[in-house]
Amino acid sequence: MNQPVATLWVGGARSGKSRLAQAWALGRPGPHHFIATCTDDPSDSEMAARIARHRADRDPRWNVFEEPTAVVETLVGRQGICVIDCITLWICNLGFTHDWKTPAVLAEVDRLAALLAAPPCPVAVVTNEVGAGVVPEHALGRSFRDLQGFANQRLAAACAQVVLVSCGLPLALKGSLPD
Repeated sequence: MNQPVATLWVGGARSGKSRLAQAWALGRPGPHHFIATCTDDPSDSEMAARIARHRADRDPRWNVFEEPTAVVETLVGRQGICVIDCITLWICNLGFTHDWKTPAVLAEVDRLAALLAAPPCPVAVVTNEVGAGVVPEHALGRSFRDLQGFANQRLAAACAQVVLVSCGLPLALKGSLPD
């Protein structure tokens, strides 16, 4: 029997990474689990609209967990297939939880990386590449960008496959493209 593997799907905003990761997952036997890391902040009407659109667009086969920080605990013991979307918002949530202390945030990333090295089920992990743009003007933006970059490196090292998505097209960076 094949050991389940984790695949990191990475790309820029609106690159198609989430769509491809979800399509890949739904092409496999379920149950299908979706760990959504975005927080529902009613004071941000634009984000609230995005969340509503994502909820409406999500296939009813998904068993959804809206979990902004406890991703590792939510993934442990899952059977079937799982998508975590997205690491970028998770890093942001962890940053605010841990007052942007890099060691504390990266300790959580390392916990997830350890689990992804031998996942309980096949896992698609969605993350953004944020380091290819301009240097953020403010210290908080630079801290976030750096944490995201460190997190992506650690998760990519742990995952059996890494797929870069650009313009809706997948490119295998590590391993092969998922079947």
